[in-house]
Amino acid sequence: MAGQCKIKNRTFGEGRPLVCVPVTERDRAGILREMAFLASSRADIIEWRVDFFEGYADCNAVRDVLAEAAPLLGEKLLLFTFRSGRQGGEASADEKQLTDLGDLAAESGCVDLIDLEFFEAEHPVRRIRRLQEQGLCVIASHHDFEGTPEPEVMHMLMERMCMGGADIVKLAVMPQTLSDVLNLLGVTAEFAEQHPGTPVITMSMGRLGAVSRLCGETFGSCVTFGAHEKPSAPGQFEMNRLMDMLETIHEGNL
Repeated sequence: MAGQCKIKNRTFGEGRPLVCVPVTERDRAGILREMAFLASSRADIIEWRVDFFEGYADCNAVRDVLAEAAPLLGEKLLLFTFRSGRQGGEASADEKQLTDLGDLAAESGCVDLIDLEFFEAEHPVRRIRRLQEQGLCVIASHHDFEGTPEPEVMHMLMERMCMGGADIVKLAVMPQTLSDVLNLLGVTAEFAEQHPGTPVITMSMGRLGAVSRLCGETFGSCVTFGAHEKPSAPGQFEMNRLMDMLETIHEGNL
């Protein structure tokens, strides 16, 4: 059983995986339009992929988007993510920019979770502590778009993020063979069993790994990512189709 973490009315690590849908629009109007749509959808979590935003380097522009988004969200959780180019994202930012973005997220009052690229940060443990002190739940993440490391390496990566104090640990890898997908699922189950207090999110990307986005309830992954119109990573299912499949699997597990 995966670890549990409750934010608002959502529990991470209990029952079916929560569905997170990314917002990847590039301008303010598009971002707010998409957030308003997702706020009335079946999604559990809205992820703002700030690296797609054309104004990400302008603190005032980011602040304004968050201020206008706040009344739209209702009970939806908001995940604030800046994905770097090295980890498959759309832009790059230095440590100071990332710290400033984290401060803006905390100050907004509407961000519930923030993604931190653990192995890209200069002082990840320090940054996790700072964000948590500001009231944010931290997802420590690592993405490998080139391949799937050996099981012992994947376990080591997850262990290091967990020991760094993250609230939730996330690992996404790209499979080259079916064995890669099975290895990722096995490592997920092992980590979830060994760390009952730390929820985990894992996925094997692309068409080959699509099954990993559906079986989190069985293997221990507490969140899966779906798409509305624009997937943010290869292999994401359309969000309503994804929710239907997850609920079918959940009913079969009762």
